[in-house]
Amino acid sequence: MWKRLLETTKQAASFVSKPAAPAAATPATSAAASASKCDAAVAVAAAASKCDDAIADPKLSTLKKRSSKRRAAVSTAVTQASLLRLKQAAASKKTALPSSLPQAHPYGLDEDDPPEALTKVLMSVLDGPDEAEEVTPSGAPVEDSEDAGEIATTNKILDFEWFQAPSSKDPTLQYRREIARERKKQYIFKNVESRRYTKLMQLCANKLGTESTVEFFEKLGRETGVKEFGSLIRLCLNKARDCKDVDSAVEYIYRAYHLFETMRDKGLTIEQDIYGPFLLYLVDVGLSEEFEMFTAFFKNSNPQSFSRIAYYEMLHCIRVQDELKIQELCHSVEDYNEEAHYDIAESYMLAFAESGRKEDLIALLDLLDLTKVSGSKYISNIFKSLGRLELDNYAEKLLQGMSSKGCAHGDISSIILDYVANIPNILVEDMLVAFHKWIEKFEVAPSITAYDKIISLCCNSSKISLALDVADRMCKSSSNVPIESFHPIIYACEQSDDFHTARAMYDLIRHHNLKLKSETFRSMISLFVKMKDFEGAYNILADAEESGEISTVSLYNAIMLGYYREKNQSGAQMVMYQMQIAGVKPDSETFGYLIANCESEENISKYLDQLRQDGIQMTKHLYMSLINAYSRLGNFEMAKQVLLGEEIPRKLLSDIKSALVFALASNGQILDALCMYDDIKQSGGSLEPKAAIALIEHIRTEGELDRMHQLLDELNDSSSWIEGCGRVVLYCVQNNYPDAAIDLLKQLKEKDEMSTYMVVDQVFGQIWEMEITNLDLGMVLLHGVKDLGLNVSRTSLDFLLSACVKLKSSRHTQQIWSEYESAGLSPNVLTSLRMYQALLSSGGRKAAKKLLKNISKEDEHVRYIIDACRMTYYSEDFKPSATVRSRSKNKASSKQRATSEGTEG
Repeated sequence: MWKRLLETTKQAASFVSKPAAPAAATPATSAAASASKCDAAVAVAAAASKCDDAIADPKLSTLKKRSSKRRAAVSTAVTQASLLRLKQAAASKKTALPSSLPQAHPYGLDEDDPPEALTKVLMSVLDGPDEAEEVTPSGAPVEDSEDAGEIATTNKILDFEWFQAPSSKDPTLQYRREIARERKKQYIFKNVESRRYTKLMQLCANKLGTESTVEFFEKLGRETGVKEFGSLIRLCLNKARDCKDVDSAVEYIYRAYHLFETMRDKGLTIEQDIYGPFLLYLVDVGLSEEFEMFTAFFKNSNPQSFSRIAYYEMLHCIRVQDELKIQELCHSVEDYNEEAHYDIAESYMLAFAESGRKEDLIALLDLLDLTKVSGSKYISNIFKSLGRLELDNYAEKLLQGMSSKGCAHGDISSIILDYVANIPNILVEDMLVAFHKWIEKFEVAPSITAYDKIISLCCNSSKISLALDVADRMCKSSSNVPIESFHPIIYACEQSDDFHTARAMYDLIRHHNLKLKSETFRSMISLFVKMKDFEGAYNILADAEESGEISTVSLYNAIMLGYYREKNQSGAQMVMYQMQIAGVKPDSETFGYLIANCESEENISKYLDQLRQDGIQMTKHLYMSLINAYSRLGNFEMAKQVLLGEEIPRKLLSDIKSALVFALASNGQILDALCMYDDIKQSGGSLEPKAAIALIEHIRTEGELDRMHQLLDELNDSSSWIEGCGRVVLYCVQNNYPDAAIDLLKQLKEKDEMSTYMVVDQVFGQIWEMEITNLDLGMVLLHGVKDLGLNVSRTSLDFLLSACVKLKSSRHTQQIWSEYESAGLSPNVLTSLRMYQALLSSGGRKAAKKLLKNISKEDEHVRYIIDACRMTYYSEDFKPSATVRSRSKNKASSKQRATSEGTEG
């Protein structure tokens, strides 16, 4: 606070004809000896505590992104011992490979081998792993791999001479490729054919209608199954929900009924996942007659659904408040003697619990034999409901029934957790205490499933250390803990920037000898790299090499990425050297990092040649790396030429164009970026959110408001739209479009009110930062924000009051001061000091002197600021605003006239 108050003091002093000397950049003690008193005050106040600075500048909490926690400096150097261990681990991995590996090259057979050998090779191809699938990264979609194979073939044809080497004489080579290609096509068909068919049906249903779509596909010879019918019924349901009135929705309800009839006539079973959402919709909109008709239809079509439909019937009675029917259904369960009949009672229990009817649930539980309920398949939902209603006695009776039946201890522990985790407003620590209390009471051991749930709950509550303690206890109690149990902790560390927990976590994993997988190794290395502990990252990499069971190229890539984030080129090159020593071949991700961080175009060409020689396929991220590298080096023409490659698949072209737009905009080539954006729109494509936000952020010229709205429409997901909307609002403020800014704030409030308050603070912060302060615009926006029903924050008013200091406007100062009272914000010391500055800068010395009496001067920083203000605004060279000068002249002339009149009298 002190820092920004003094900054505004200096800004106001800059209007003086003879400005004071600038504040020294040295510590306060030396500044006091060499600078003026005002400069000394500035230097001392600037050296105030971190807390004071954070409170001082509202911009720190509104304009900047969330900063990571302060961490102690960690050396990025790696010892020779770690590198030697890695080298030995990689060497032992090579020697540990079996000596009788199958031949991977095309010359697996000799010409004089017998025909039986060829047969064995062919059978090994048919029974062995799919060659085409092996070269596909595990995280890449199957469809991308097919295009990638075509890209690789095209690159080889274009980049190498056709007669450079003799063709292979191996008769199995071409056959192996054909077999791999056919198997891959079958795999793709089985995985995506049904999904594409369902999507095609939905598109046809939108155009032709559901009944015509079913008839059309039947004429094509394609039988419509349960999945396709379910998709069409959900389409009708969504259409009905989108209708503004019930009368319009009846049409789609009727269409869905015909689809249900068709399913019944074809002998297809109508399961709950299809009829359940439909009955819930009828309950929500209150269509009682239609609900009765559909429930009768579903019971006749599928008699096994009778007990589950009872749940929806009870919900309907609760919805229409038919108390007599509710009591009738409740008392009907008294005649149930067999456990099979208890399914209906369980449905009633769930309906009562989810509707919050605690008394009805208790009355129903008193009518039932709880030992028969304990075997329900909905027992987990029942215990969650009991927890929400805090029915300890009934939960204990159900658990006793489960124990008497000899249920597995793991099931009981998970159910206990379902109960205690759903107790309202319970803290994680209290939940653990309650859980162990129940566990001890029923003498059961927690299962791994229960431990996993507890770990997830701890991580969701940002209790990472507690989650690690739970994981330690789990490992001590069981010898077959999967490494996946630690993944929520790893993810929580990444999200909360709590990287230092990674050391304790990895030590725990090694202590219990858990077997890590490739993704776990990479996540741990990433955490170590983010806290700049490259020594630890290399040690984890050596552990991975020693395991000898996983591919380590992605682990090297993670370390390389960490070095590039630190702008450490030599460290990244050292990773490449270690890969060569270990015999690990770089992949497309490796070359992507290398190319994106090249410092010269010669290096780009070198890596391109190398990846082609290694037969690495060009990927979307490689194309993007090329674009970013050329753009960063200022060769924008080469960046544009990347798009001219004929080998780029059409489905990747839109993403690569978006990457080019982002690169051009980020490097100041706004006109070229806008031309590329127009080209994307003309071709029917869309812009990626990252590229659209980059354009919004870097457009500075006036008259682009329509373009801004067009770019905002490109942002489909909520988070990107909110970020883009905030930037467009700032553009409106910068270019004096108050009406457009207020309209966007209204839209933003409807989507996310909390984000709106952050944007409002940024708006008034920008008004303070503008070179030409426009307080009239600030007041218009202030009233607009209040008209939207938003509470004006102290941060926003502080920005406006600081702008008054720059503008030396007494009128605006008084208006904004009154806004504090209107907003219910009592003036604190910091606000009073800012007001004191504003009054002095505008020439209101009497009002400033009066205000100064109410400011506590116990704090030394307060005294420094007061002294600095006096030195600035009471100096002989200070000139008040024109308004104050004219008012002073009027007072002086009035006083002179009054004196002359008195003399004459």
